[in-house]
Amino acid sequence: MEPLRIVSIGGGTGLSTLLQGLKRYAGEPRQADLTAVVTVTDDGGSSGRLRREFDVLPPGDIRNCMAALSEDEALLTRLFQYRFRGGGGLQGHSFGNLFLTAMTHLTGDFAQAVRTSSEILAIRGCILPATAQNVTLTAELASGAVVRGETRISRSRSRIRRIHLNPEVCMPLPETLEAIENADLITVGPGSLFTSIVPNLLVQGIPEALARSRAIKACFINIMWQPGETIDFRASDHISAIADHAGSNFIDVAILNTASISEPLRLKYEEQRARPVVNDAERIQEMGIEVVGANLLSEGEKIRHNPDAAAEIAMKLACRGRQRRTPQ
Repeated sequence: MEPLRIVSIGGGTGLSTLLQGLKRYAGEPRQADLTAVVTVTDDGGSSGRLRREFDVLPPGDIRNCMAALSEDEALLTRLFQYRFRGGGGLQGHSFGNLFLTAMTHLTGDFAQAVRTSSEILAIRGCILPATAQNVTLTAELASGAVVRGETRISRSRSRIRRIHLNPEVCMPLPETLEAIENADLITVGPGSLFTSIVPNLLVQGIPEALARSRAIKACFINIMWQPGETIDFRASDHISAIADHAGSNFIDVAILNTASISEPLRLKYEEQRARPVVNDAERIQEMGIEVVGANLLSEGEKIRHNPDAAAEIAMKLACRGRQRRTPQ
């Protein structure tokens, strides 16, 4: 059988966590072809500084996805993730961000810089920026205020009503639309709902491609609220926000964590006004969406999705997607 084709849409730590789990299926023997579509709206930290100083797209989320899919988990990947702790102007920058910035200026094109860098790291998959245009985020808040910039949006304490891209008309890469059309499984999430997932769905042509695709479309629901973005959000609220911004409810399957969080971590998160997302599975089913529950919990300093558990579910759904797409 040809490798299953999986497209994962998102950004931040959530996307790179899922890719880390999927990577083992993209080795030899190759069971999956992976494509990551990554948001490019970050304006904070090293990415934001490089964006302002060199007029490049923010490289941070792309860099993390490269590290997650790299075959070399030793020296080369560690070098790409290395962050300078001193050196004046270098302080806070990661080597990978600087590398992608330099490669962009050498090739004259950010997407080409990503392709060339991916070859150097020998990554197991394809990484595509959601758009090659320099876009920023604007949020309309429930309070009536308008907040500009991803960093400021993430720090807001009023509920987010709607997210916009500026400029509003921006185009995806042709490879992105092709990957969506040919996919067996398309995943969105986990990750920051309004600053990592939704921005990809505002790129012209991507929502329509998702609605047309015969792939299974699955949403990994976040395990915890995110202060500044999803306080008081239930699982169904995540899906509703995605549907509202995409213009249609294209999700087929919602994947929920069913494992309990340890008391020490729960209390630690509550200090930051963050609690576990309520799994209102019945409401999701009323929306015409299948619910898959599993132990997806990985506890460390922070609560994350378990990469291997998430990838195992993704592969099972991709097999179902292949059957759905294959004429009987």
